[in-house]
Amino acid sequence: MIQVQYFARYREALGCEGEQLEGAYASVDQLRRQLVARGGAWQVLDETRLMCARNQELCRLDEPLAEGDEVAFFPPVTGG
Repeated sequence: MIQVQYFARYREALGCEGEQLEGAYASVDQLRRQLVARGGAWQVLDETRLMCARNQELCRLDEPLAEGDEVAFFPPVTGG
């Protein structure tokens, strides 16, 4: 099982903070593409600048996943 968390405007667009998903995912990107395939509001995760973390550490989309991992998706952070 993979625990998925959504933050900031992703959480708002999807109407949920997170979920647990069954199944095997080779990478964070494979998981993300599966979520995007749901259509509708899930298209928000199809951004090219999306940020992600695996087990509370920033990672790239090609990061491999294993059973029990936690994945977080959040929009790019800007400051000024």
